[in-house]
Amino acid sequence: MKGCYNHMHGCRILLTSFQKVILMQVKLHANATTTPRIRKYIQESDKPVRTLARELGVAETTIRIWRDRDSVEDRSHTAQNLQTTLSKDQEWLAVELRKMLLLSLDDLLVVVRKFINAKASRSGLDRCLRRHGVSRLKDLIPETAPKPSPKQFKEYDPGYVHVDLKYLPQMPDEDQRRYIFVGIDRATRWVYLQIMPDKTAASASLFLRNLLEKAPFKVKTILTDNGKEFTDRFCATGQREPTGKHVFDQNCTVHNIEHRLIKPMHPQTNGMVERFNGRIAAILKRTTFESAQDLEDTMHRYELVYNQHIPQKALKHLTPMDKLKEFHQLKPNLFKKRPTNRRGPNNYGDYQCPQPGPKPKGFTDFS
Repeated sequence: MKGCYNHMHGCRILLTSFQKVILMQVKLHANATTTPRIRKYIQESDKPVRTLARELGVAETTIRIWRDRDSVEDRSHTAQNLQTTLSKDQEWLAVELRKMLLLSLDDLLVVVRKFINAKASRSGLDRCLRRHGVSRLKDLIPETAPKPSPKQFKEYDPGYVHVDLKYLPQMPDEDQRRYIFVGIDRATRWVYLQIMPDKTAASASLFLRNLLEKAPFKVKTILTDNGKEFTDRFCATGQREPTGKHVFDQNCTVHNIEHRLIKPMHPQTNGMVERFNGRIAAILKRTTFESAQDLEDTMHRYELVYNQHIPQKALKHLTPMDKLKEFHQLKPNLFKKRPTNRRGPNNYGDYQCPQPGPKPKGFTDFS
């Protein structure tokens, strides 16, 4: 009798070890005490429940469970009725928000909790999106033709200057709005700013005079739009070739500067200065100015910071001043004076911070 008991005990140990090996190879519930093979044996056996339980080393309840089932696979332990916390109307609204706003799951959850159902769960919302076929945000974004890469300017030397102007907001101590004229060199992104009381041809010519005085390089080409402060291309009878009698053109001719005009209705041609005007617009939007002088001082400070301290991606992360110095070393003949960051009296012919200067010789004065 003792030998029989030892034999049965050894069989149980062997069977338990065998079960562990099988559990590693078959995907079973973490708390499972039987394998599909043992379950099938239970279903096919005619032995009493107590005898089978003692033979297999499991509870009698386990024997009864598997005898009543037709399958040997574990059933899902997921709740049959999942609580999404969203009604059908709420689900519809969440799905429409997903489609219209293209929100990520977490962003959509914030919106749903704030405006639809404060108790919505992330998992419940995720299941809702999956049920309605909108779980992949990428699938909801319409395919569009790839945008053409922006046209790059060819390599230019310093001296090709884009010129434009922009309205300024009226300050409390002003009777009318003023304008800021902007000149930016295509090759170095060096910029010169000047605020004028109006946008007449006389103001444009005065700006050109000061631009030529302050630029460290020789200006060879000016690109402007077709505004009447720059050209007489447009007249009462329509478009025509510029006559050359406009004061801005005359001053360009005096200094051997080619005055180019952008194609009508194509402001993007002068996009470089337009983008800089966008920077100015951002400053104007987020800054409160106490007076006209405060505004003017802010613009000149930004001009200094932009030229000397803001690296430009188009310049391979150099500042405009760094690029000026680089060109000066390679092609000094393009310059009238040596660019430098030094501030103070201009005793050595170096380019410094722009300030209004004397009228160049031969320049027509319309101020």
